Amino acid sequence: MHFAEHRVFEGKRVFLTGHTGFKGSWLALWLHSLGAEVTGYSLKPPTDTNHFSVAGIQSILSQHHVADIRDKPTLDAAMREAKPDLVLHLAAQTVVRTGYEIPRETFDVNVMGTIDVLDAIRALEQPCAALMITSDKCYENVEQVWGYREDDALGEHDPYGGSKGAAEIAIRSYRHSFFPTDRIHDHGVRLASARAGNVIGGGDWTKHALLVDAVHALTNNQPIEIRSPKALRPWQHVLQCLSGYLTLASKLVQSNDSQFCSGWNIGPMPGNELQVQDVIEHFIECWGEGEYVDASDPNQLPEANILRLCIDKAIWKLQWRPCWSTHHSLVKTVEWYQAYRQDPRQMRAVSLSQIAEYELALQSNAHQIPAATLFE
Repeated sequence: MHFAEHRVFEGKRVFLTGHTGFKGSWLALWLHSLGAEVTGYSLKPPTDTNHFSVAGIQSILSQHHVADIRDKPTLDAAMREAKPDLVLHLAAQTVVRTGYEIPRETFDVNVMGTIDVLDAIRALEQPCAALMITSDKCYENVEQVWGYREDDALGEHDPYGGSKGAAEIAIRSYRHSFFPTDRIHDHGVRLASARAGNVIGGGDWTKHALLVDAVHALTNNQPIEIRSPKALRPWQHVLQCLSGYLTLASKLVQSNDSQFCSGWNIGPMPGNELQVQDVIEHFIECWGEGEYVDASDPNQLPEANILRLCIDKAIWKLQWRPCWSTHHSLVKTVEWYQAYRQDPRQMRAVSLSQIAEYELALQSNAHQIPAATLFE
């Protein structure tokens, strides 16, 4: 049974870091619609225009803390006050290119910040579920054509990916040292991590994000500049990604079963990995007009050319499956931004409408569509 059907989160106290960010603000809204009491802890929104503000997320929170996860006394006090049933850790430095610009801060936020959250959970000395979000970039990328599995080697070559691999190692170390899965009945902490990336959807204004750049260009009647047209990535809508997080979190909340306390890939079905150029062509088609130019530079900062995720573990052990194709995800992304252009005051209603649409897809038989037919 899906999490939205049996109200797993109704009345649950959720401590959500990174709630002012793109994924975090959507997750706060979805959790609130499911009846959760959400405490948010994050820096201020990372961009002047942002989903957190335009969707009015602050007004639905039980508590709203604007603070750094590396501010340990403030973090500890906020978490003690929240008394969470569930901790969801999304706060992070999230951009590959920014990792090259500020590598030390990237490691500090993504590794030591994660450790601060884990230590805050330790200090609670109470049972809770905890889901740490890292990235599909956590794997050591050897440009293989098949998807990375959860037990593959960690540690990408660039600072961002390296920080995410290091965060996964820290999470695993804390699980073995302080929250061992064979003693859950003693300590009560169910700790897992989730790895997802290349998330698209309305409300994203992240610097250097592909579709954010596309929206800016199309809105200003300029060609879209793409830096890595042949790069292959596993694209998925933000709601599809978050449905995976929520499905895993629901298992952690309800069960002491140790099989859920590990790392999990959350990504699209096979066949929905597309090259950047293909994504932009489909995006322009959905938008209704526009063009793009190849702005690749042989001297640009290196990024992986091929990245795929294997999601077999989530499909079989969580009974979770993606139900929006890449094409439909692009359609919903365009719909959100075009609705924003028409009336920014309606974006909470538009966001809730898309959440309801995704929940309906989850409750239908859409997840039974064979992988080969998912891309329309």
